[in-house]
Amino acid sequence: MAANPVSSNAVAYTDDAVRGFSLAAVLWGVVGMAVGVFIAAQLTWPELNFGIPWLSYGRLRPLHTNAVIFAFGGCALFATSYHVVQRTCQTPLFLPWLAKFTFWGWQLVILAAAISLPMGFTQGKEYAELEWPIDILIAVVWVSYAIVFFGTIGIRKVRHIYVANWFFGAFIIAVALLHIVNSAALPAGMMKSYSAYAGVQDAMVQWWYGHNAVGFFLTAGFLGMMYYYIPKQAERPVYSYRLSIVHFWALIFTYMWAGPHHLHYTALPDWAQSVGMVFSLVLLAPSWGGMINGVMTLSGAWHKLRDDPILKFLIVALSFYGMSTFEGPMMSIKTVNALSHYTDWTIGHVHSGALGWVGLISMGSLYHLIPRLYGRTEMFSVKAIELHFWTATLGIVLYIAAMWIAGVMQGLMWRAVNPDGTLVYTFVESVKATFPFYVVRLLGGLLYLGGMVLMAWNVVMTVRGGRRSVAYAPQLVRA
Repeated sequence: MAANPVSSNAVAYTDDAVRGFSLAAVLWGVVGMAVGVFIAAQLTWPELNFGIPWLSYGRLRPLHTNAVIFAFGGCALFATSYHVVQRTCQTPLFLPWLAKFTFWGWQLVILAAAISLPMGFTQGKEYAELEWPIDILIAVVWVSYAIVFFGTIGIRKVRHIYVANWFFGAFIIAVALLHIVNSAALPAGMMKSYSAYAGVQDAMVQWWYGHNAVGFFLTAGFLGMMYYYIPKQAERPVYSYRLSIVHFWALIFTYMWAGPHHLHYTALPDWAQSVGMVFSLVLLAPSWGGMINGVMTLSGAWHKLRDDPILKFLIVALSFYGMSTFEGPMMSIKTVNALSHYTDWTIGHVHSGALGWVGLISMGSLYHLIPRLYGRTEMFSVKAIELHFWTATLGIVLYIAAMWIAGVMQGLMWRAVNPDGTLVYTFVESVKATFPFYVVRLLGGLLYLGGMVLMAWNVVMTVRGGRRSVAYAPQLVRA
């Protein structure tokens, strides 16, 4: 399909919040991944908590997940959505002062999480651990974010709403709904509350939230990045604009129903578990449709992968997206889940999506974005980007391969029984057998963290040598 460029006179975009979120994403990426490496080392050598409660694995693990998902990933989503919506709508941000408020408000949320979680203040809900005062702040910031984003679309200078904005918009609306419903709680003190739900209903609401945090925060939002930054970096139109719209509606409808697959073999009614499994399997089609659409955008420009490390980040991210969205539906099948549940196979699956898809697409998008925010055509060191790509990729492969092998081994050991029905292996024996794989995972995490530190250095050098760019006549590529 041919590109249909739409150009305009130079527009003075309001990029202060974009710059702030971009730099914060890099900073929190280093911090969140460093905490992840530290707790991976604790799983290998438990004495590394030094007997200090706030350094224990149980307290630092939610800090790691919140820092990587909501601090690193969240800041990358704020930055790219604010950047993309202006360029594709050819208008400055609606209420730029409110965009600045979302920046400082989100940093306050992150700092509150960094203080409260190691102190042991938690609701005990996966990806929703933060206590009620912080939850209220999140809701205020998120509603402000929605006002800025949709307000900008409302004052757009072009009739068309580019597909990236559909994904960003769905992610913003869905996360607001998920957060507000799942965080309903009765306060019992300044940093203590009880869920408004009880028993299996609480579990159902939590995993409706938990899986859709993956589906909308960690998938739909980052697909918005994919649909803008891959065509821009490749200088090619989206392979099929029609497929991108089908991808959007199929994904948005299906994801909402997949959460119960986290509750197989629990007190949740069997029919609800089966509904979650079926919709998880259906998800394979729209997920792979989007992956193919992104990869095929390089049709006629495959040679650019040889020399453009940013494109390598973006395209390999899609490869991990495709792999993770095949593995997830497969693991939702009850007979497979009987083997995989509670094992490190699940950890490997989560990190192939988090490190491979979310991490690489964010890094590639930020490498494209940051130099342009500071008046440069490229990052300070392209060779450092290349090194970062290979370091991160090797780290991911070591990490997820170790966890896959360890997980399948654990599942098989836990269900092995003697003829008289007794267990062949004790739980401690499975832990001992897993030790070498934890060492490999730690090595993979160190490589991935090393790449992130290299990126931070590259960003600092780029910012120091650049100048702020506030005017830019864009081309909106659509097919």
